[in-house]
Amino acid sequence: MRVTTPDPARADAPVAPPAAVSRRAAVVFTAAVVAYFVAVVHRTAMGVAGVEAVDRFGLSATGLSMFAVVQLVLYAGMQIPAGRLLDRFGPRAVITVGSLVMAVGQLVLAVADSTPTALVARVLLGAGDAGIFISAVRLIAEWFPPRRAPVMVQVTGLIGQSGQLASAIPVAWVLHHQGWGATFGVLAVTGALATVVAFVGIRSAAPRERVAHERFAPAVRAAVRPAGTRLGFWSHFATPFSANVVALLWGVPFFVTAQGRTPAEASALLTALTVTAMVTGPVVGRFTARHPLRRSWSVLASCVVTLLAWVWLLVPSTPRPLWQLFVFVVLVAVGGPVALVGMDFARTFSPASALGTATGFVNTGGFTSTIVALLGVGVVLQVVEPDGAGTYSLDAYRVAFSVLLVPWVVGVAGVLLSRRRTRAVMREEGVVVPPVREVLRRRRGVR
Repeated sequence: MRVTTPDPARADAPVAPPAAVSRRAAVVFTAAVVAYFVAVVHRTAMGVAGVEAVDRFGLSATGLSMFAVVQLVLYAGMQIPAGRLLDRFGPRAVITVGSLVMAVGQLVLAVADSTPTALVARVLLGAGDAGIFISAVRLIAEWFPPRRAPVMVQVTGLIGQSGQLASAIPVAWVLHHQGWGATFGVLAVTGALATVVAFVGIRSAAPRERVAHERFAPAVRAAVRPAGTRLGFWSHFATPFSANVVALLWGVPFFVTAQGRTPAEASALLTALTVTAMVTGPVVGRFTARHPLRRSWSVLASCVVTLLAWVWLLVPSTPRPLWQLFVFVVLVAVGGPVALVGMDFARTFSPASALGTATGFVNTGGFTSTIVALLGVGVVLQVVEPDGAGTYSLDAYRVAFSVLLVPWVVGVAGVLLSRRRTRAVMREEGVVVPPVREVLRRRRGVR
């Protein structure tokens, strides 16, 4: 299999048809991002219903955490199978069925009165969610020119971030005023509407070639073999886990119990993290589109900035002022949109017939590092202060957060090694990445 290069004019790029593409592309993209927005609302709705879930199902803190872990693990584990289904059946089928499965999951959750039933609902949510984002990425590759694709992927991620805000505000309002059953019933109806929108609005850019029915393992190995696809995996692995550790689990308890901040201040810090990711996404996409041979720079730069932010936060043994905490969350938040550069590597270096599988493989990177990081921090906290009972000291957090250096080192090493291999393949195909000194010399010569 030939590995493609990051040349926007490459012959085998999935370019949209020239006739009447603009209006149709807008309709398809809108339908896909509506489905993705609703999927993110489904995914994050439990985050505002934790207290109600504890009361409804009689959960402990560990039991409540299982609701998040089950869905996250299933989502990550389903990425490659979902990508394979995407290659075989196309984005319309995967998004439509995924949206329907998530709607059913919310309906089950609305009527659930026991923990096992609620966990079944979470399984349905994770399974349905798994293929929606990678299908949206596939549609962007089909319908938009290669130079616009990185920006459109970042816009899709931005819309997903707004889904988190929707969970935090209107979903929380309905929950507190109408109760559990009504809230998740409304979400089920919303999911059904998203299913209709996906079925009606999504089309492929051109008649799809039927993908041969290959055995699962050989097909996956072929899809992940290109060095550029593995570079995408490690880029996605190395960049988002710090922000996820803060946003998904450990940020609020760290800010409140170890840094002495109020719950309102902790909420403002998480809001700053989300808004930063939304604002920086299009900037990262623009850089990726304009400098396709320098995409790994944004990945490595984000890794360095994130490391410095953690060192700046954790080396002092006393609580940090609020302004420093805000700067910290802004710096680590950038890793979220930078992770989507990995999707652009998959788009560039994968053949169209295996793009879904390759994108799913890349998307496992950040979720794998996030799961490792979340569990690692929890284990170290428990070891350092076994009697903490959920309230841990600043010193315990300083030790626990230092474990994040492990996935950071693994991720950066993976990026550097896979980048070297990718550039070697590119040289064989006649594409050479010039040294920075040469690029700057050429620009000075032009001026």
